[in-house]
Amino acid sequence: MDRFLSSAVNRIDAKGRVSVPAHFRAVLQKRGYTELYALRALDIPAMDVGGLDLLDRYEQRIAAEDPFLQTADDMSFFIHGDGAFLKVDQEGRITVTNFIRDHTGITTEVAFVGRGHFFQMWEPERLKAYGAEVRARLLKLRQQGSHGLRDGAQ
Repeated sequence: MDRFLSSAVNRIDAKGRVSVPAHFRAVLQKRGYTELYALRALDIPAMDVGGLDLLDRYEQRIAAEDPFLQTADDMSFFIHGDGAFLKVDQEGRITVTNFIRDHTGITTEVAFVGRGHFFQMWEPERLKAYGAEVRARLLKLRQQGSHGLRDGAQ
């Protein structure tokens, strides 16, 4: 498996470290990640976390913008100014820094959520609330019969 799937909640230890879930560590190892790029999600209290390919994807998007327009500058500020590198230690733990805590509200536990090519870190109760919102939006689409969601993918 080379995608981040599923979710897990892990407790932060006394030194401020949290273990990345084993199934996520397997993806990290398969991809050869020794360092992670973390970005404060723009519209939700979560961290988007992945390898350098995540940063590369964002930088490619910036490069497609006109460098003389505000959009490129804003995107660079967001991607580079609101991003940080996280080291994964030999036991598969990362330090939950104030950079992460301030944006997410994480205190004692971290909810990890797979998002395919990256994963997110959430405060567990905020993730539950967000998950309920997502399901409600999708249910509404399904009930409207929108785009093949009624009876499964078509």
